[in-house]
Amino acid sequence: MRFLEGHRPTHDLTYGDVFLVPSRSEVASRFDVDLATTDGTGTTIPLVVANMTAVAGRRMAETVARRGGIAVIPQDIPTDVVADVVATVKAKDPVVETPVTVSPTDTVHSALTLIGKRSHGAAVVADGGRPVGIITASDCQGVDRFTQVHQVMTSDPTLIDAAVLEAGGADGLQAAFASLHESRRRLAPVVRDGQLVGVLTRTGALRSSIYQPALDAQGRLRIAGAVGINGDVAGRAAELLEAGVDTLVVDTAHGHQEKMLAALRAVRALSPDVPVVAGNVVTAQGVTDLVEAGADIVKVGVGPGAMCTTRMMTAVGRPQLSAVLECAARARELGAHVWADGGVRHPRDVALALAAGASQVMIGSWFAGTHESPGDLHDDGSGRLYKESFGMASARAVAARTASGTPFDRARKALYEEGISSSRMYIDPARPGVEDLIDQITSGLRSACTYAGATSLEELAERAVVGIQSAAGYDEGRPLPAGW
Repeated sequence: MRFLEGHRPTHDLTYGDVFLVPSRSEVASRFDVDLATTDGTGTTIPLVVANMTAVAGRRMAETVARRGGIAVIPQDIPTDVVADVVATVKAKDPVVETPVTVSPTDTVHSALTLIGKRSHGAAVVADGGRPVGIITASDCQGVDRFTQVHQVMTSDPTLIDAAVLEAGGADGLQAAFASLHESRRRLAPVVRDGQLVGVLTRTGALRSSIYQPALDAQGRLRIAGAVGINGDVAGRAAELLEAGVDTLVVDTAHGHQEKMLAALRAVRALSPDVPVVAGNVVTAQGVTDLVEAGADIVKVGVGPGAMCTTRMMTAVGRPQLSAVLECAARARELGAHVWADGGVRHPRDVALALAAGASQVMIGSWFAGTHESPGDLHDDGSGRLYKESFGMASARAVAARTASGTPFDRARKALYEEGISSSRMYIDPARPGVEDLIDQITSGLRSACTYAGATSLEELAERAVVGIQSAAGYDEGRPLPAGW
């Protein structure tokens, strides 16, 4: 990345301070752009779900990996639970979505509690493992909540044979889409020998023709796990590796410290055959020290997260674009990579982080307000749905992390926090699922690459030209509300 002539920065910059300049391009279509990363993680889009308890769970991990990204299961989760999550995700189909199911004799009330867990708003009615119907929220309107599902479901659903999808590739997806289109249905159960294996929506068929799932050497979905720098670091890391994580993240808010370096050396001593990520830092020297201690990838970012109060509490941090730019340059010299962690609010920010040299971008709170995040769905009283999110340095997260300590130690640590303990992340009715956000982000990123004349992320970082803008310049780029 280089700066437009006359635009050399005199101070550190964040994403809102700059703009990408269009360059002469031979890239005719956004679909000509390859978004696969080269940092060894095996992802086919450069998006990582941050290891936040309110964001990264098994449902999120499965869905994001199916579209080419990877989720990091937080370090607060017991390793036996992580092992179960890893096994569950790796058992999922790389194309077909895992359904929510009810039996014909379940009540409408039971169905409604499950329907809200999927963006497509439907549950499969199964009897003995065989799909016999589909029930949606609209089927339940005006119906007594104790009515049995078989009385209101849509019977004889369109069925798609899993063998057709597995053998047909793009042709199989096109045939499945055509079947749904002709039957005027949004989704259909997928079966193998008559038994339910999942569901496929029209949009899901389209997405599977665009995205390549992030798969390990055995063709299973990829997933990452995190370990902190306190306690038996090597022991937990060994357990995560035994569980089958595809990337190991050694994580703490202040990564440029002796305990992190010691933790990294302990992890590297295990000779892991997966990439080791460590952070967070914001300087070239921080990158140097972590790479020399054993990191393959360094996480960059202190204070830019939506749930983080570190900068206001401590004055510590650095504007994210400058941090990524400096750290990525140093990592490149060392044969390593960086992940840009935090500070993204719009697809443009993802494009800028990658243009600055990051191999991937970590996203947390932006993904919290989706059906796939682990939180419970709440109604704010006006009909708007939301999920709760919280920072990983907040009192709430610290309480969970220190649950095994004495009451005195836990109470003492709870006095200090550097994060928001509760924030409402509203579900966007237009983009209620994480896949909707991934579509939005990758669409913007692909277009940014075409403007820069880049067919890959490496070319984007090489060819990107940026200029510095005023707050008014940034505001000019915002769309005006309809009807102004």
